[in-house]
Amino acid sequence: MPRKRASPNRNVRIADQIQRDLSELIQREVKDPRIGMVTIQNVELTPDYAHAKIFFTTLTGDPVATQAALSHAAGHLHNLLFKRLQIHTVPTLHFVYDETIAHAVEMSRLIDHANATRSKDD
Repeated sequence: MPRKRASPNRNVRIADQIQRDLSELIQREVKDPRIGMVTIQNVELTPDYAHAKIFFTTLTGDPVATQAALSHAAGHLHNLLFKRLQIHTVPTLHFVYDETIAHAVEMSRLIDHANATRSKDD
């Protein structure tokens, strides 16, 4: 009997749902003072849904302390996700600070500085 293939976008749909649910759960359920304003930027799932890499940024607070607090709360968040998601395997959560925005701000600052010095030279 041929095996039924999963829909091609299932991984993306599950990652998007995890992103939405985690954003809400972190805001409402996690009461750690080290966690400030956190934004979930992206979720990457392994093909077997065993692990999820959660990329986040912070608007307030120290990113290192926030990452430690989120990693500490990962088990609790995993249990809450298990109750919400209708999938067989809920992934283990791994939180990673996303430095993309910080790099973009730095690049923008460097470009502005280069343009300002160039206009002075002209």
